[in-house]
Amino acid sequence: MPAGSARSGRWSRAAGFALAGDAALVLLFAGLGRSSHAREATLLGLLETAWPFLLGLLITWVSARISQHPLAPVRSGVPVWIGTVGIGLLLRAITGAGTALPFVLVSIGTLALLLVGWRLIAALILRLRAPRA
Repeated sequence: MPAGSARSGRWSRAAGFALAGDAALVLLFAGLGRSSHAREATLLGLLETAWPFLLGLLITWVSARISQHPLAPVRSGVPVWIGTVGIGLLLRAITGAGTALPFVLVSIGTLALLLVGWRLIAALILRLRAPRA
């Protein structure tokens, strides 16, 4: 089976890696945001900032079946990005955490770069390493 595809309904190693990577990048996004606003660097503070986006990430992973093609930039990366940002911002709005336009724009751009960007790099590496016919 191709790398990153589902195996008999079970998650592949690539899917586990991709989900962990996505979660780490969402935490990086939240951490960078907190540090740029001189917010206290605590684990609780990081999770307070990241939880809406992490929940959006998990909901998208399950509902869009990202584990079937976890490394695909368009088929998985774009839905992960849109779902993570959309659900994350919606949850922030509902909970009163703030959705100022500059924050929305930075969230959209940064998470696109992170969540789709690493998949583009992975796709390029896989293509370069693939045997030529």
